[in-house]
This record gives sequence, structure tokens and C-alpha cells, in this order.
Amino acid sequence: MATNKGEYVIALEEHYWDKELIATLGGGEATRSGKMMERLYDIGEIRIGEMDAAGIDMQLLSHGAPSGQKAAPDIAADLMRGMNDRLAAAIAEHPDRFAGFAALPTSVPEAAADELERSITELGFKGAMICGLTDGRFHDEEDFWPIFARAEKLDVPIYMHPSFPDDRIIDAYYKKYIKDFPMVMRAAWGYTVETATQAIRMVLSGMFEEYPNLKIILGHMGETLPYQMWRIDQALKRPGHESVDFRKTFSEHFWITTSGHFSTPALLTTMMEMGSDKLMFAVDWPFVANEPAMEWFETVQISSVDRNKILNGNARALLKL
Repeated sequence: MATNKGEYVIALEEHYWDKELIATLGGGEATRSGKMMERLYDIGEIRIGEMDAAGIDMQLLSHGAPSGQKAAPDIAADLMRGMNDRLAAAIAEHPDRFAGFAALPTSVPEAAADELERSITELGFKGAMICGLTDGRFHDEEDFWPIFARAEKLDVPIYMHPSFPDDRIIDAYYKKYIKDFPMVMRAAWGYTVETATQAIRMVLSGMFEEYPNLKIILGHMGETLPYQMWRIDQALKRPGHESVDFRKTFSEHFWITTSGHFSTPALLTTMMEMGSDKLMFAVDWPFVANEPAMEWFETVQISSVDRNKILNGNARALLKL
């Protein structure tokens, strides 16, 4: 398998649902079609068939939002441990087609750090994914820093993925329009604002000074931040804060994927701001179909070297595949 140009394709943000987690925490099945549910629960024939049809060789599997971030402290660690074990077993059935990101019990940060280490050293996962807020809290707060300290020690990335905005934000920003335009607080805008805010807070928190080798992944073409970079950096440097170097810190510590954002102008802007070494291909399956992503990337006019980096080379290097 490969694209019609012969390239190996690794897709980095491809989701599934764990039946035990959904049964325990709920997962909004009423809002999902039967076909969507079938795909979310499948780590086998259906998924591989759609990968083959589109020319995708490997998926990095991660649990759909809100994953472990919705789990209460008294059940989170055991629930995530079982879920990661089940994902590892499913990956072992098709090790040439799948790899995994761990789910973490972030409501108990020390346990989350331990589960990250177990998932890497015992289960062979390639990093972890954190989805949205934990009990209304952003993860730049120092209570959560043990997770990032462990990620740096293990030299694995943390993928910061969207989930629902805080209820107060939903009420203030989106409530008027949710009925007629339900995606406005999700992928259309709410997810982007929440996740971009998380990334900005991480830079301002001093986390990357404390953990200088920490690596973070953002999906959806960087949640608008690559295109906003100059203005954010310039504004933060205004008198009294000249030492702030947002642009440098972000560019050094963040990697970007194309998940669910198949725009050539956006890709080129991100490449110009971040460099081709920081971009990786992703689809956001099954919430987004594989074919549009692959058909779009076939049309992108960039060098063969940069194509190869984005489709597989950067992921191989970052995730040690």
C-alpha cells in the first residue's frame, strides 16, 4: 500500500471508542449514526478495509474525546489501565497497521504519569493523548506537571486534543446558536478556541523552561496558532514583557497534524511558519473520511522531500516508529 506516488502513509489522529469506558462514562451514542458507532468500535476489518481503499498504511489509534479526562478520580486509574490494555491487545493483532497513544487518568496526575510510563515501557505505545479539560481545568496548572515531566523523561509526545468547552464558555459564547448550528461549539470553532487556549497557556506557564525537551502535538493544522503566531508573539512582547518569546518556544516544542483540516493555504502557511519538519499527516477518522484527506494531499504542490516528511518521516522520527 501507498499513495499513487508510492509514499508510505502514517495517519496520526485516528480514533476509536472503548466499550467499557463508554458504558461507564457515556459517549453520546444518540448523536452518532449506526455506521459511525460501528467504525468507532472497530479495530479490525472495517478500519483496515477503509485504510486500504484510501492508501493509508498505518494509523496511530487514540480514544475519542473526552477519553480519560471525564473519569472521576476514584475510578480513573483502573479504567484507563484496562482501556489501554485492551487497545494494546487490539494493536497486537495488526502490529504492522496500528500503533497507539495511551489514555491517561488526568484527574489523578501521579497515577497518570505512572500509566503513561507503563503504556510506553510495557505496552509499546508511542505517547499519550489528553482530550480537553479535566474537571474544568487546563493542564498547564502545576498539579498536572508530573505527567509532562514523565513524558519528557520517556521522550514521548503528548497529543493535546479538543473536547467540549467549559460549560461557562458554552453558555456565554455558543448557547444562542447551538440548536441550529450544533457544531459551532465543536469542530467549527469551540474545540479550536479551547485547544489553542490550552497551548498558549502551556507556553506562558513556564512548563517548557522546566521541561526543555517536552514535545507536544496539536491537530487540526495547529488550532489556528501557526497563522496567528506573529501577532501573538508581537503582542506578548509589548513593553514590560520583551523577554517573552512565544514564537520560538512554540516552534521548538510543538508538532502539528493535518487532522480534519484539508486546506492547502493553511498547510502552506503552517509550513512557512513552523517548517516542514514539524508537520505530520492525519485524517481524524472516523469523524472524517479517509478519502478526502488523501485526495487533497495528492493535489498539494510541495517537494517530494517535504511530502515524505509529512506523510511518514516526521512521525517515524518523533514516535520512534
